[in-house]
Amino acid sequence: MPRPISPLKILLLASEAVPFVKSGGLADVAGALPKALRALGHEVVVVLPKYSEIDLTKFSLQPFLNCLGVWMGNTEEWAAVDTATYAGTQFYFIESNKYFDRFGLYHDRDLEKYSDNGCRFGFFTRAALQLCRDMGFAPDIVHAHDWPTALAPAYLKIWHWNDPVLGAAASVLTIHNLAHQGKWPAADCDYLGLQWSNFTEEKFEDFGEINFLKGGLYYADLVTTVSLTYAAETRTAEGGEGLADCLSRKGGDYWGIINGVDDDEWNPATDPLIPARFGDGVGLEGKAVCKRELQRRLMLEERADVPLIGVVSRFSLQKGLDLLAQSIERIVGDMQVQFAILGSGDKGLEWVFGHLPGRYPDRIGSYIGYSEELAHWVEAGADFFLMPSRFEPCGLNQMYSLRYGTLPIVRATGGLNDTVKQYDERTGEGTGFKFSEPSANAVYDTVGWAVSTYYDRKDHMRKMIASAMAEDFSGEHSAHLYLQAYERAIANKRARD
Repeated sequence: MPRPISPLKILLLASEAVPFVKSGGLADVAGALPKALRALGHEVVVVLPKYSEIDLTKFSLQPFLNCLGVWMGNTEEWAAVDTATYAGTQFYFIESNKYFDRFGLYHDRDLEKYSDNGCRFGFFTRAALQLCRDMGFAPDIVHAHDWPTALAPAYLKIWHWNDPVLGAAASVLTIHNLAHQGKWPAADCDYLGLQWSNFTEEKFEDFGEINFLKGGLYYADLVTTVSLTYAAETRTAEGGEGLADCLSRKGGDYWGIINGVDDDEWNPATDPLIPARFGDGVGLEGKAVCKRELQRRLMLEERADVPLIGVVSRFSLQKGLDLLAQSIERIVGDMQVQFAILGSGDKGLEWVFGHLPGRYPDRIGSYIGYSEELAHWVEAGADFFLMPSRFEPCGLNQMYSLRYGTLPIVRATGGLNDTVKQYDERTGEGTGFKFSEPSANAVYDTVGWAVSTYYDRKDHMRKMIASAMAEDFSGEHSAHLYLQAYERAIANKRARD
C-alpha cells in the first residue's frame, strides 16, 4: 500500500471536465482525478471556463463572485464566477461573455479554431489564479492540463513568485496529447503578460509564434504525460511533435502516469445505463443479455455464437479508423463476425461507416454521432473492442473494455501498449490482441487472430476475460501516482527557490 502523504491543497485547471462539458478524454480525467484525490484526504479545487454550452438546467451553478478583475498586459478584464459541487469537489466557472459565450469549446461550427484562442485561454488561466487570490485559497500544487492551461507554470514563476497566496505553489503540467500545443500569434505576447524576454527559442518562441505548451514545459516543476510508452515515444524525433528536445531536457522530471478509470461511471456490476449488470460476484450472464440487446438496437442478427467487435471513437487518422475503413469489408467477407460502430469526425469516414449497414445488413451496425448510453452498451455487449490508433497517448476505452470483459484489439502504441497484455496462444495468458504496424493488413490479421481464438480456443477466451476484468486501472491507483508526482514537484520548487 502506498505510504500516506500529508493533506495537500490542489488547484486543478482544465478546459473541460465531466460531467459539465466534454470534447475528449481530458474531460474524463479532469472529472475523475479530483474525486479520487479527495477520497484520499486532499482538498481539490477545479476551475473551468463557463462555456455557453454547459447545460444550466442540468447543473445547479450558483453565483460566487460578480466581479473578478483580471489584469491582462495593460488591460483589466472583468469576469464573474459561478460554483457547483460534484462528487464532493468544488468546481468554479469563469464567466466571460467575450470569450466563452460562443459555439463550442475550441472551434466554430465549421471546425475552424477560434483565432483568439490564445487570448481566451490565457485569460482563463490568469483568472483562475486571480480567483485563488481573491478567495484566499493557497494551493500547494497547481495542476495544469494540456495547452489551454499550460501558461499556469509560467505565470506562477513570472508574476506570482512572491505572492502570499500563490508564491509557495509548485506546478505540474500534464500532456494529454502532444499534437495539440497551442501556437498563437506573437502579437498576443503583450496581452498575455508573458514579457518579451520569454519570447525565446528556449521558452515560448516557436517559428515566430507563441507556443503555450513549450513554455509550460520550460517553467513547470514537473511534467507528466498519460502513459509510460507515450513518455518514451514523445522523446523521439518521430513522436515528439517538435518538442522532443524540450521533453528530454526535463530528464527525470518527465513522468508517465496512466489515466485512471472512474469506477462509479464504468463498472458493469453497477452501471445504470446498460441492459443488465454483470461481474463482481454477479456472474457473467448479464453480458450475454447486453450483447443481444446491442445487436437488436443496431439491427444486427441476434446471434450469441458470432463474435461482435465494438468501436467507439472519433473518426480520424490518429485513431486509425481509415485503416478499419480499408479492411472492414474484407473482414466481414472472410470471417463470421459483426461490428457495432459509434463515432463521428472525418466526414469521409462518417460516410463510409454510415453506409456500411445498408451494404451488410445484420453484419455491421453504426451510429454516426455520440451517445453516452450507447457507448456503455457497446463496451458491455461486444466481445472485442477495436482501437487501431496510429498514436494514442493513453486511451480510456481499452480500460473500460477490460473492466467489462470485452477484449481489446489494439495497436501497440502509447497507453494501449501499457494497459493491454498480449495474448499468448500457448498458455492463454493475456488480456487482448496487439499489433505493431499501422496498416489495414495488420488490422485484418489481428482481427482474424481474435476471431479464431473466439471460435477455436474458448478456454483461452474465458481465461483472458477473467484476467481482463481483474485488472486495476482505478482512479485511486492513478491518484496515488499523481501524489508522488506532486511531492516531487514540491521538492523541485523548494530546491530551486
